[in-house]
Amino acid sequence: MMTIRQTTTTIAAVLMLASPAMAQQRSLGPSTGTVRIEQVQAGFIASGEAGGGTLRYQGRSYPITVGGIGIGSIGASRSVASGTVYGLRRVSDFAGPYVQLKEGWAVGGAGRGTTWLRNDKGVTLRLATRRQGLQLQLGADGVLIGFRN
Repeated sequence: MMTIRQTTTTIAAVLMLASPAMAQQRSLGPSTGTVRIEQVQAGFIASGEAGGGTLRYQGRSYPITVGGIGIGSIGASRSVASGTVYGLRRVSDFAGPYVQLKEGWAVGGAGRGTTWLRNDKGVTLRLATRRQGLQLQLGADGVLIGFRN
């Protein structure tokens, strides 16, 4: 039987997952860049992830780091995510904390998912994810993105 806290957490995750779908229906504006992220994820209800990638913005490439913790994951996987950046006005607005909403799965070499990230500066990432491993995800994370030196 679910506790009130578990029920509240589940409802909050479902509502948060509905927000990206609604945001997609409204215009996010024009694409302002692209991003590719490779990371390793593991979890048993709580989850953690670490990795890096590349931001392409105004014809330049910027190496990035990615790390985070969250809820709604069981198992472990390696993922490659790529997609579109919206709302990026200055490259410095890209780094910082994001809220990540995710759904996906991995069984062996087959797996996929969708990830939305948004920061407090109005930058939104919409990513298609390919996964390998054994994992089921439906939840939210806090993600910190930085630039590699």
